[in-house]
Amino acid sequence: MDAIFETSLPGIERHARGKVRDVYAAGEFLVIVATDRLSAFDYVLPTPIPDKGKVLTQLTLFWLDLLRDIVPNHFVSANLADYPAQFRPYGEQLEGRSMLVRRAKMIDVECVARGYVSGSGWKDYKREGRICGISLPAGLRESDKLPEPIFTPATKAQSGHDENISFETAASAIGDDLAGRLRTLTLQIYRRAAEYAETRGVIIADTKFEFGFIGDQLTLADEVLTPDSSRFWPRASYQPGSPQPSFDKQYVRDYLESIHWNKQPPAPALPADVIQRTSDKYREAYRVLTGRPL
Repeated sequence: MDAIFETSLPGIERHARGKVRDVYAAGEFLVIVATDRLSAFDYVLPTPIPDKGKVLTQLTLFWLDLLRDIVPNHFVSANLADYPAQFRPYGEQLEGRSMLVRRAKMIDVECVARGYVSGSGWKDYKREGRICGISLPAGLRESDKLPEPIFTPATKAQSGHDENISFETAASAIGDDLAGRLRTLTLQIYRRAAEYAETRGVIIADTKFEFGFIGDQLTLADEVLTPDSSRFWPRASYQPGSPQPSFDKQYVRDYLESIHWNKQPPAPALPADVIQRTSDKYREAYRVLTGRPL
């Protein structure tokens, strides 16, 4: 099937639409569908990336299985036979890119773990020697490994960039106890995932998680450790002091910079070679991390 930019499930209530995911109501559950939409510089581009949504879903399922002894998650099934009957006629759109999950009351804080100084963290460090209020050693270079992983929460933004905040700011919003639990879990998950990824020749520079409550149980939800929510770097080419090549949409960002797009709507369409190379990168991330092709 061709790339899916937008799902169409007539007769089924759409619960939410994100930059990449379409979420549908399924009684006491939700069905989350990862489309092939791609956002860059805070805008959804008009050109989908084939198989991107399948990579996001299948990698999430892989990690949820690996991490299930650390934290409960909201996953129920990715088998269409387990979905409510009204979803089954839409198998062509759902197969491989969707999952049935329990509804959770989401916590309005992005839980970011950083093991390396990069991205917005690098910008913060250059400006003030700290990331989210955490003081760091002087003289770090871009992409340097941190002495130990740090928890750097962020506010959730429906549009535009998430904003880095201090632990204290997060705690004032959601309570000291919950903030502490989130920090502990986030770093625990990150360490487990980073150790595994190292065995596959991949550095997880940073990643973000989302948590919610199902009843009174703190639960991992949404996408987990995908190229959209994480920076994956090939260990073999790692060289601190500059940005690193990564298994994600960097080809797209580089192309958009090269055509001097002003980062205002409308976002430009992508040429065929950029689409192909980006799709290849997403599939490669899945293959390298799981040891099997998509």
